[in-house]
Amino acid sequence: MTEKKKKLYFTIGEVARILGLKPHVLRYWEEEFPSLNPRKDDAGRRVYRRRDIEEIIRIRELLYERKFTIAGARRVLLGVKRSNGKKRGADSEPEKGGDALGLRREELKRDLEFVLALLRER
Repeated sequence: MTEKKKKLYFTIGEVARILGLKPHVLRYWEEEFPSLNPRKDDAGRRVYRRRDIEEIIRIRELLYERKFTIAGARRVLLGVKRSNGKKRGADSEPEKGGDALGLRREELKRDLEFVLALLRER
């Protein structure tokens, strides 16, 4: 077989090295982001799947590149899941705006309101 088998599971050290993060950061993000929930093997070690790594990449982008707070990033990720139909029922009405652009607009509006509220507290 000349094709290289795709690796299905990665250790926390491998994920940290691949993504340029520290293992303790990944463990902390697991506590803060319910969507990040790697399985554990029989020995209790974390094993990350590709979809876990994709979620970590989204979290890293929100926190490090787009400068969201943990709470803001969590809300954005929950909003993305809702707009993809993962959290809502298939028969439910779409949110205000009715399309992906409208959903994004509402999401941005909520994020801006949140930021304004934080600024007013200072």
